Amino acid sequence: MDSHALQQALLRTIRENLPTHLSAADEIARILEISTDSAYRRLRGEKSLSLDELLRLCAHFHISLDQLTDNQTGAFVFRGNLIDPATFRFDAYVQGMIRDLTYFNGFAQREIYYLCKDIPIFHHYLFREIAAFKRFFWLKTYLQFPEYRDRRFRFEDYPDSLFRQEMQVLELYNRMTSYELWNVESMNILIRQIEFYRNSQVFESDRDALTLYQLAGQLIDHLEAQAALGFKFAYGDPERTPLGAFHMYFNEVFLGDNNILVILDGVKMSLLTHTTVNYMATRDLAFNENMYRHISNLMKRSTLISSVSERERSRFFRILKEKIQHRREALGG
Repeated sequence: MDSHALQQALLRTIRENLPTHLSAADEIARILEISTDSAYRRLRGEKSLSLDELLRLCAHFHISLDQLTDNQTGAFVFRGNLIDPATFRFDAYVQGMIRDLTYFNGFAQREIYYLCKDIPIFHHYLFREIAAFKRFFWLKTYLQFPEYRDRRFRFEDYPDSLFRQEMQVLELYNRMTSYELWNVESMNILIRQIEFYRNSQVFESDRDALTLYQLAGQLIDHLEAQAALGFKFAYGDPERTPLGAFHMYFNEVFLGDNNILVILDGVKMSLLTHTTVNYMATRDLAFNENMYRHISNLMKRSTLISSVSERERSRFFRILKEKIQHRREALGG
């Protein structure tokens, strides 16, 4: 591929990755610190990008040169950050989700596919207490932050300011069309985490565990209501005002891996979770097409339980509710 073809491939990819309300010329001018007229000359191919400009644009838009040149190296380029207990701030982690979801919502077509090994993180933010518990569990048990080593869990230690940000995450997720592939085991991680803290006496009393189980039951009720209607709506909204479309699938065999595929105006992007709460993203064409085929095949072998299949939907949610009810009864709730 010659330099002119490479430049055109890069600029075409940038256009595809931009939300419809943003101008490619304006964004390129801002990133390269040039005039809008100079940006247009580069877009029209009248002026060549320098090597420095090429690299700056690739870095800003997370575009791989291998992808542009169709160089089949067998490598996939991902971006992401690794959590370091010395510098990690949970509020910054949540702000990163807000930035990503705000970007996604800038596109006319904004679809998110979620393979649910666990309850999707967005649903944690329906209830302050569940959000507080999941954050504490990650920091204390998964990431083993030193300051959490001897700390016991208390709902009141959870910052209200953080939960307000997390509610914004949920609001942004609710605007998107979502496809969630669930298994009856998808609720088990939350149950195991609660029971682990009960047995380890991290809770101040069993009342904390009972509160979490009660709210988990309400979370399931809300998901069932959304599945029955086929769209998401704000929790507690008496009018159930439709937000993004909600496609929920039940697969009796496959247990997901919490990986995500996003489609934005036809352009695919994968977000892969690793080491519990870290995630990395790629726009690699071959990787994303393979991910899309994988998810499509899983959907074909799953039962759609949103809007249709009332019998299967009732069976699925009954199983989840029974799991929670057994734990509540054991605690006298």
